Amino acid sequence: MTALNVQLLMTGNEVMAGDTIDSNSAYIARELAAMGIKVSRRVTVNDDLEQLLIELNSMSASADIVIMNGGLGPTVDDLTSEALAAFSNSALQIHPDAKAQLEGWCERRGQALNDANKKQMLIPAGADIIPNATGSAPGIDLQHQGTRVFATPGVPSEMRQMLPIITDRISARFDLTHRTIVRRLQTFGLGESNAQQLINNSTFDWPETVELGFRASAPQMEVKLTIHDDSHQEDQERCIQHIHTLFGDHIVGEGDTTLAEAVLKLLRERQQTITTAESCTGGLIASALTQIPGASAAFHAGFVTYDNAIKASVLGVSESHLNNCGAVSEPVVRQMADGALARASADYVIAVSGVAGPDGGSGEKPVGTVWVAYGSREELNTLRLLWPLPRQLFQTMVTACTLDLIRRQLLGLPKYCRYVDQRQVVPTDQE
Repeated sequence: MTALNVQLLMTGNEVMAGDTIDSNSAYIARELAAMGIKVSRRVTVNDDLEQLLIELNSMSASADIVIMNGGLGPTVDDLTSEALAAFSNSALQIHPDAKAQLEGWCERRGQALNDANKKQMLIPAGADIIPNATGSAPGIDLQHQGTRVFATPGVPSEMRQMLPIITDRISARFDLTHRTIVRRLQTFGLGESNAQQLINNSTFDWPETVELGFRASAPQMEVKLTIHDDSHQEDQERCIQHIHTLFGDHIVGEGDTTLAEAVLKLLRERQQTITTAESCTGGLIASALTQIPGASAAFHAGFVTYDNAIKASVLGVSESHLNNCGAVSEPVVRQMADGALARASADYVIAVSGVAGPDGGSGEKPVGTVWVAYGSREELNTLRLLWPLPRQLFQTMVTACTLDLIRRQLLGLPKYCRYVDQRQVVPTDQE
């Protein structure tokens, strides 16, 4: 791996106060890691000129590259340009490319260039800009006493479209002899300990050339297989095939594949559609599907029927079932599913009704109970699962598992997978 010393300087009062979560530094670190570059240090400071200067001077003593994030906007607390000018002992001046970019940005929006925006034209003398294809603030590319400083806006989408430009400039400037290749597998229904134990129990001779890593988050777990030399791709591929053998149908896809994306891909290939009827998840299943570009090809309608009266009037759920069995019951979710299939004229459906908590549970139906109906008119399955989790995590996991159940049905996979075996509650005759 290259010996480049790269450090990150994140700035923003909102980040320091906890009002904004810093996802930018994690994204930058992952993209650099794909080039074989590890971030050696990360510092976050307030929008304070003195603090910025202290950190810039400190970092420049050891860093080959500093990537700054934030502080390039039009307001008085955006101080990155000033800090870089003071750091490099240079004056701020209007950069012609920055001026042209801002004028074009305003023209596309049909608005005049105001004095606040003009601040973003000011770049330290001798510095170059990093074009911003979506926002108003150009990035800054500054070389000073052996340290290359790249400054990007704090808006994640703007930073992300600038980062390839930065990595190209780094590659052009420095001799990166080896290329890191990261293959990522997305899984659902396996925890880190179970995944690691499956690998430990196998007889596969894991090559030293392939680094294995896990990144657990709700709802999916990512498995990373990393090599630091192109010549080790055969070893990497052997390890990927071994993971497929061990984890089997818990693997959703590669890269950034989500459960919703996997489901929509299968439906589009079959030219089929899906609908949702949600109570306890409040529309999260439909939201997960519609976040995917092109979702309209397979998702035409969803129903959020939170109140019992709406379940009856919109989806045709029997009032006797609601009164006698309760909203969280098999008869109700079956009728929710039937009603949604009929009204949306869809091929597949997911229907859920549960007790999200923190209150509302009972001895028979504790918090975390959810009835799920999923499938097609010809094959409609029902399950009662128990996810005793905080409310939002409960909704997240119910959303994920229902999408996974549909994925399994579309692929003809066994429905009684690990998490169903762990979470399923078989109703007694008394319920």
